[in-house]
Amino acid sequence: MTRFSSAEIRNVALVGHGGAGKTTLAEALLHRAGAIDRLGRVDDGTTVCDHEPEEQRRHLSLSLAVAPFEWKGHKVNLVDTPGYADFMGEVRAALRVVDLAVFVVSAVDGVEVQTEAIWREAERLGLPRMIFVNKLDRERASFTRTLDQLRDRFGAGIAPLELPIGEEAAFHGVADLLTDTAYLYTDGQVATGPIPDEMEALEHQVHDNLVEGIVVADDALLEGYLEGQVPSFEQLEHTLAVGVDEASVFPVVCGSATAEVAIDRLADFICEIGPSPLDRPPVTVTAGDVQVDVTPDETADPLVTVFKTIADPYVGRITLFKVLSGTLHVDDHLVNARSGADERLHGLALMRGKEQVPASEIPAGDLGAVAKLTDTVTGDTLAPKGRPVALPRPDDPPPSYSVAVVPHTQADDDKLATALHRITDEDPSIHVSRNDETHQTLVSGAGDTHVAVTLERLERRFGVHVDTEDVRVAYRETISGTAEAEGKYKKQTGGHGQFGLAEIRVAPLDRGAGFEFVDKIVGGAIPRQFIPAVQKGVEEAMSHGGVFGYPVVDVQVSCLDGKYHSVDSSEMSFKMAGRLGFRAAIAKASPVLLEPISQLTVTVPSELQGDVLGDLNARRGRVQGTEAAGVGEHDIHALVPTAELLRYAIDLRSLTGGRGRFTVEPAHYDQLPAHLVDHVKRDVHEAE
Repeated sequence: MTRFSSAEIRNVALVGHGGAGKTTLAEALLHRAGAIDRLGRVDDGTTVCDHEPEEQRRHLSLSLAVAPFEWKGHKVNLVDTPGYADFMGEVRAALRVVDLAVFVVSAVDGVEVQTEAIWREAERLGLPRMIFVNKLDRERASFTRTLDQLRDRFGAGIAPLELPIGEEAAFHGVADLLTDTAYLYTDGQVATGPIPDEMEALEHQVHDNLVEGIVVADDALLEGYLEGQVPSFEQLEHTLAVGVDEASVFPVVCGSATAEVAIDRLADFICEIGPSPLDRPPVTVTAGDVQVDVTPDETADPLVTVFKTIADPYVGRITLFKVLSGTLHVDDHLVNARSGADERLHGLALMRGKEQVPASEIPAGDLGAVAKLTDTVTGDTLAPKGRPVALPRPDDPPPSYSVAVVPHTQADDDKLATALHRITDEDPSIHVSRNDETHQTLVSGAGDTHVAVTLERLERRFGVHVDTEDVRVAYRETISGTAEAEGKYKKQTGGHGQFGLAEIRVAPLDRGAGFEFVDKIVGGAIPRQFIPAVQKGVEEAMSHGGVFGYPVVDVQVSCLDGKYHSVDSSEMSFKMAGRLGFRAAIAKASPVLLEPISQLTVTVPSELQGDVLGDLNARRGRVQGTEAAGVGEHDIHALVPTAELLRYAIDLRSLTGGRGRFTVEPAHYDQLPAHLVDHVKRDVHEAE
């Protein structure tokens, strides 16, 4: 591929709801640019961007994919992204490194849930946006209806640059509102001409509205327009490009990816009004306690940010990066700002789907790849030696859905930890943890599909087979009364025997107080050196579980009295006495079960607030309050038993049509209602 300067590079993400046609559009752009010689199909699994077996089997993009192409003196780095909510982490990774987000919206289905979610994220980042209305050749397609929805959902700034010529199956071209020119497509060939008579009046009206919307952004242009001067195409295009770069104007273009209608026009707009890396604000990095602004200067020292890691079982780790400044060359040495490791970039490449195209150098603003970096993962920054600067690491939302995994065989167990580590290097939105209370290994992600795909990759790439089981809730026990009991351990063998006797009293503590041990021995009933052994025995008994089999908390234990034998007593015998005395005492002290409570915050459209509140009440939730959360949305704050939230990611999506989202974090423990205790005891028995 030809070397391009930073000013000639366009980094573009195709984003939107699943099924809008993003991957097909990427394929059409590559084909139109001559980067591929035939169009692949998502349903056949033959597209450049959907190259993973899991994607081909599901006919669904699951990971971001980079596919560059050349167009009229520019290099366009196209980043195709998933449209399914579970893979929002991939979308966020793409939005952090591109300079323009092209929202692909189906003219049949209109503006859907995930499109709105990604728009909010792009808005938060201040990222320039434009919209491609796709599938205009399909039955029930409507550009007018879709445009009305765009204006309704995203407000001011929506600026249509084209109108479709023909409807549904008769769709065959577009009218350019800036130049008053029709572009007509026949068998892949385009011809220009005047606007058709039947839509001339509409086109002129929309043209005038568009011009007025553009000139208001430029005082000089506006003044001339009000005085009757007609702005030139070049003036309008320049002012439009400034509005796009400032994320105040969002152009709308249209076409059909499958019929390849107006695909060339989209590429033109990306290059003509889309920002280059030089047009974007500088990136702020930290150097110790100092913040520094970095611009994409090709002559500066190289600085690289990693936005994706691919764990390939054959090639090894493939690292996708963006060059923030400088120019990278083969065999350059950079230092990982996180780990301090020296990384040698043996071979640079440009990714096109799964294909690696060798590159000798990669300039500032460009996207590239390198294989076999030893200690670099997603989110890392690579800088010159002696300049430990770093880009802030992305702060993605915590996972919301978990499953417990169990190795299928001993061989799988031996490989599991390493394989999971490599999986999390590739996808930081997957979390792996070990719950020491329930003795389960948990794989957590954004939803059930996200976790299922991760386990499929675990098996295909690393040969690790796991079984899944439900996540067990970490219940605990405490007592509601006071009781005393004697713990006596006596064992006679051929030599020295074992003897220890401890009288134990247990009493409840305030919730969250933990454990308190009180030594009330007087007169040497138990020698001082054996008192710690009694406490250790009590603590072991608490951790092993009480009457219900769960760890015991919030208990005060007093050692009141005891007996010892001058020969047979030992630390071990008093540890056993403490253990036995504690277990006997709590059985008489009205034991109760405690369940974990989570702090839940749900963000939902205002019209669905009642449905969500009713559902939370059915889950034994205690709503603490609601508040407005932006346009048309409300935040609901509630305390909900953790056991009721294990499938909440799935249930909320079903309840709100995917428009609800939530965060959850541990809050405290509360007493489990009496009518649920038997159910929990049955669960424990089944788990054992």
